[in-house]
Amino acid sequence: MEGIVVKTTGHLYRVLSDEGEMIECNLKGNFRMKAISSTNPIVVGDRVCFEKNTHPVATITSITPRFNEMVRRSSNLSKQAHIIAANMDLAALVVSANYPETSTVFIDRFLVAAESFKIPAVIVINKMDLYDSVELEKVASWEELYQSIGYPCYLISARSGEGVDTLRTLLESKITLLSGNSGVGKSSLLNLLVPNSAMKTNAISEYHNKGMHTTTFSEMFPLLNGGFVIDTPGIKGFGMVDIASEEVGRYFRDIFEISSQCRFYNCTHLHEPGCAVVEAVEDGRIHPSRYMSYLSILDEYEKGKYR
Repeated sequence: MEGIVVKTTGHLYRVLSDEGEMIECNLKGNFRMKAISSTNPIVVGDRVCFEKNTHPVATITSITPRFNEMVRRSSNLSKQAHIIAANMDLAALVVSANYPETSTVFIDRFLVAAESFKIPAVIVINKMDLYDSVELEKVASWEELYQSIGYPCYLISARSGEGVDTLRTLLESKITLLSGNSGVGKSSLLNLLVPNSAMKTNAISEYHNKGMHTTTFSEMFPLLNGGFVIDTPGIKGFGMVDIASEEVGRYFRDIFEISSQCRFYNCTHLHEPGCAVVEAVEDGRIHPSRYMSYLSILDEYEKGKYR
């Protein structure tokens, strides 16, 4: 039998079979994937083959090759990556201008990760009903910046329902990864998109103005009009996995587009003469926040974080 993994909890996997049956599975003892370099061999979104037996739990025997995946560095000190989900049509990053504030560095790292795995990405700006004039200006600047680069922005309020219908239409018939920092309202949004998901929500920590984690494992939920949404644990940051430092610039669309005009083909956009990217930052064609995000990633490579 075949199906798609919709939830992982440690060593158990919940699989939705092609016949519409929900099956609890474990992993066959001699199951092997070639060149496993991640902490988790099977993830939400994987298509698998499994066998039923006399036990209540079926056994996964093989996995279909993935056409993409979203990865972050493992939270422990190992060099392994942690795969968040696989086989997605869309990656939607939920952000907020406050309560808590999402940094542009976090946004850019998510977009770089999506670019590197060839996953179309959109930005969902939540909590629009809460913002004052200063915060609304920030939202407008984000919208102008990211849509000019080619990333659609959707302005919503999960509390009031503003903009959610438009987002729901976008997600129809797609497998969408829903990600973001803790506290930005992913669970509240999911409760609107999938009313029977019964996701927990937690209040924002007033002292730190940061969200408290509510999701422990990734899980996939079916949408009423077709498609699935994958809810992920609140993620504090993305590490650049399997990307060489000299390749980082190609995953910033705006930087890569202008880099062809640099004097040197292997320009790092740091100190070389005739660097078109630095010139574009100085004259405003590349936003300074984007360049700072690029530099922050290179700085971590320099410090050996990704070696």
